[in-house]
Amino acid sequence: MRLRDSTGRLLTTLGPVLAVLIVFAGFAIAERAMLEPGRRPVFLTADNVRAIVVNSGSVGICALGMTAIVIAGGIDLSVGTGLALCATVLAVCLRADWSPSMAVLFTLLIGALLGSINGGLISLLRVPAFIVTLGTMQIYLGVGKLVAESAGGAATVRPDINTQVPSWMQELLSTRSQALWPSYKTGMPLDSVLDWLRYPSGIWIGLVFAVLLAAVLRYTVFGRYVYALGSSEATARLCGINVPFYRIAIYTLGGLFVGLAGIYQFSRLSSGNPTSGLGLELKVIAAVVIGGGSLSGGRGSVLGTLAGAALMSVIASGCTQLGLRNPIQDVVLGIIIVAAVTLDQLRERKLRAA
Repeated sequence: MRLRDSTGRLLTTLGPVLAVLIVFAGFAIAERAMLEPGRRPVFLTADNVRAIVVNSGSVGICALGMTAIVIAGGIDLSVGTGLALCATVLAVCLRADWSPSMAVLFTLLIGALLGSINGGLISLLRVPAFIVTLGTMQIYLGVGKLVAESAGGAATVRPDINTQVPSWMQELLSTRSQALWPSYKTGMPLDSVLDWLRYPSGIWIGLVFAVLLAAVLRYTVFGRYVYALGSSEATARLCGINVPFYRIAIYTLGGLFVGLAGIYQFSRLSSGNPTSGLGLELKVIAAVVIGGGSLSGGRGSVLGTLAGAALMSVIASGCTQLGLRNPIQDVVLGIIIVAAVTLDQLRERKLRAA
């Protein structure tokens, strides 16, 4: 029985990773089959893989925080407008000649504040998270617009990229050769191997945060409480867990990742726009669900979430390389989300029957 349970958990964790590899291989084969004579394949190259990873950066970082929230049996629909608000706050701070380090720290604090507000309202009002965060989604959008207006009345806040935005911030998700790490060249055939490992600093920072979050969820008391809340909130209360406190802490943690994702978005756009995050919450939640997270709570993994974010980026890149229109990408992604949720429900029914 233990062996069967361990095998099931392993398949649940590695399933999304295998799905990414299968979809990636499928697009690579399709491109070669449709390739015109004389043209070289583009999809299966280090540059394209790097672009896929970078394009999933903001969604992946934001989805890390959503992973903890979903495992705890919650949901957060405000992450898109919250992310845009954080990016706008960062742009306003830099435009006001704040030091970059202070602006980044303040942005992370704003993200944590947004998350704590969500957690506090859910605990205080005892209203489903779906309803509360649906409301705060609009609130954060409105606050973002007010912040942008206070900085000059324009919808988009643009600091001077030459004097107010440091180079390291511009290169967090840049694919330019000088922004990649490791940047050295050996002058040997090893360079072709290293080229597949060269990514901008933001990707490496994101991986560090992913490892830290995975360690917290797996090896700490806080992590066990997160899973306990998602498995059965009533049982968690009977066991003496301070449910309101931990719910606020979990949403605050999710807010920190929203703030970091806002910094990433600003790095890509070099500006802050309160409306730039509309609809992004669907991709963030989809990354968690595709990665094996259960909307019923109690299940999810960091590795699966990163694989879910990567899968969406692979689909977008593959459809573009094959010349498929954007609506086709939306249809494919929607089918994958429905399939992932259906498999999750079938798994839940099987567990209840057992």
